[in-house]
Order: sequence, then structure tokens, then C-alpha cells
Amino acid sequence: MSVENPDLGEKALSKVVEAGITSQLDEVAAIDVDIRTDPVKLVQGKVDSVTISAKGVVVKQDLRMETINVNTDKVAINPLSAVFGNIELLHPTNAVAQIILTEVDINRAFGSDYIRNKLQGLTMEVEGSTVTVDVQTATVHLPGDNTFVIGADFLLREQGESKKLSAMAVPQIQDNGYRISLEILSAAGQGLTTQLVIAIVEQLTALLDLRNFNIPGISLQLHQLDAQKGRLVIHAKTQIEQIPSI
Repeated sequence: MSVENPDLGEKALSKVVEAGITSQLDEVAAIDVDIRTDPVKLVQGKVDSVTISAKGVVVKQDLRMETINVNTDKVAINPLSAVFGNIELLHPTNAVAQIILTEVDINRAFGSDYIRNKLQGLTMEVEGSTVTVDVQTATVHLPGDNTFVIGADFLLREQGESKKLSAMAVPQIQDNGYRISLEILSAAGQGLTTQLVIAIVEQLTALLDLRNFNIPGISLQLHQLDAQKGRLVIHAKTQIEQIPSI
């Protein structure tokens, strides 16, 4: 079947998968699924490829992706389920994905209730003492050149003092490709220890965990990232356990 002219079977399966994925998301501005096979292969349970492209994807209420694109190679499916308009994988399949998060998306996440609740009552050891930190605001600026500029206002509960910090950092891959960490290049903040700055930045970047952005049945593992001006481009390896259905 040519790429330019998918048949009705391909179109029908693609639309069912689109509906299935949409049902798993809090919000999506646009989604397109392109399944490539032909009637003979479909009866044999063979699919040449599945491409998923989506814009304005929101998961967990306020974690937004500007775009996500997922591409698989050949996929083995249950041919009987395909007859009824469903894609049931016979075994997990590998794919590649590209995710774009804009600076606005990241700051929207930091301002969301979901994230803000995770940044309250943080306890950490600093110079032999336990301190409790409430992060009140956090912002990220992406100036380009693979750098992050982070700003935060926070309260040290024990001292009852409000503090500010700013830090420039470069992103790195950690936790076997599941999390982005930041190596601090420089930091500023009145009366702050380096240890406290590092601890707070680690708490903020822990939220850039790709597992927060997983769609049910589709897990993401970071392969490469590029902090460009105004946006973060993430290249990920993907294992699809199951393609979501309605």
C-alpha cells in the first residue's frame, strides 16, 4: 500500500488508535496516527509501521508537551483484534520519539498545583542541620547554547526567612535515561550555601522525569536532549507495551 494512498482498513485502525490515545490524555490540540500495512499483512498480524504525531499534549493536568512524535518499526499484532478495530501487540515493540517542551510549557508546569505541592515541605541536610524549604515560585529560562537559567523564591521555615536564588546550568542524562539533571555552572543568592542551592535545583529538576510524561502503555527513555533558545528538544527511545484503545 503506497504512503500517499492508505486504504480504508489503515484509516479505520488509525482513527481507532487516535481515539484510544486521546482518551488517555487530559488534553490534546491535535493528533494524527498513521498505520501502514495492507490487507494480506493485516490478516497475518503484521504492521509495517505506526507513526503517532500530536500537538499540545497535556498529562497530569498541567504537564504540557508542545509536540510529541513516535515512530515504530514493524509491529506484530493480534489479527483477530484488528478485525474489531483494535491494535493488540503480541509483544512489546521498540520505537523512537521526539518531544518538544517550550519554555512556557516548563514554567506552566512549575506553576501548576501538581508541581507546587511537590515543592512544599522539602527537607534536606545542609551543613549538618536539617532545613525545611517551601519553594514559592520557580522559573526556567532557555537562552540557548544548551543551558538552563533557573530562578526560585523560597522560604526557609526554621529561620522564617524568604530567599532568592538564580543558577545557570547545563542539562545531563541520569537514571538510565529517565531523568534530566542539571550541572550547575554558576549560582547566586544572598546568604545561601552551595549545598542548599544544589539541593533546591535537584528538587526542581527531579520534576523533569520522563516518567511524568508517559502515556499509558508507552514508556519513554531519554537518549539525547538539546536546550535550544526557548525550547527543550528531547530525543527518547520508546518501548510500547500496548497501544492505548478506548
